[in-house]
Amino acid sequence: MNIRWKDVNQKKMEVVCRKGVTYLEFPEITATNLVTHGFSTRLGGVSEGIYGTMNLSFTRGDDEGKVRENYRRMASALGICIESIVTSDQTHTTNVRLVRKEDCGSGITKERKFHDVDGLITNVPFVTLVTFYADCVPLYFVDPVHKAIGLSHSGWKGTKDKMGKATVKAMTQAFGTSPRDLIAGIGPSICQECYEVSEDVIKAFSAAFDQKLHPSLFYQKENGKYQLNLWEANRQVLLEAGVTEERIQRPNLCTCCNPDFLYSHRASKGKRGNLGAFLMLK
Repeated sequence: MNIRWKDVNQKKMEVVCRKGVTYLEFPEITATNLVTHGFSTRLGGVSEGIYGTMNLSFTRGDDEGKVRENYRRMASALGICIESIVTSDQTHTTNVRLVRKEDCGSGITKERKFHDVDGLITNVPFVTLVTFYADCVPLYFVDPVHKAIGLSHSGWKGTKDKMGKATVKAMTQAFGTSPRDLIAGIGPSICQECYEVSEDVIKAFSAAFDQKLHPSLFYQKENGKYQLNLWEANRQVLLEAGVTEERIQRPNLCTCCNPDFLYSHRASKGKRGNLGAFLMLK
């Protein structure tokens, strides 16, 4: 598999192949020895066609049995219990749920009792948080002091509304987390060169971010459209939330540039499965 990193000299994630499943890890998060984590790729599952092969979505038309087998394989590769998984119900909000032991299995082995949740946090060991992607931005959070974790989905709406900051605030309120202690990861997602947006999106970002940041967040093209930098926008959101520069890990890996390795809504014109971000406190 030929992976197109944005900068081959500064790979921010490691490719892991285990039990026939290929996924990605942040070395800095792995080094804490506090969590099990990963970001799935398209490789190692049993789904076919546009879902090939590691699709983790039950809602995009794939065969349910194959999706369940994909979860079984992913769980086995990560060394987690499938019954420990709690999945988000993403609707581009900044709602963050405090996950407890009784939530385990939500979205996998039992129906969710919650809706409209794009962020999950917990301090309960062996509860696996899972969120979903196909160009939007995954945000990982590890608090090594209070032994707590967070995982959030941040599309353009979530980024504009500062989902990263909402997650940090929720962890501070629930666990006493200090933003300066957090290790944060901005996961694989669409890069600026691939992410063309219209003027209404840029107007929303212009209002949400300080004017001095605008040149680093977007630029206009001759066709009147704009290229938006979600990676930098989320980095700025995390800095605003108090996370320190040296503790923010960036992806350097674009979903749209790697459609054979990662699902991309843009590259596939919506014909695709979902990737999954996994995070569990040991």
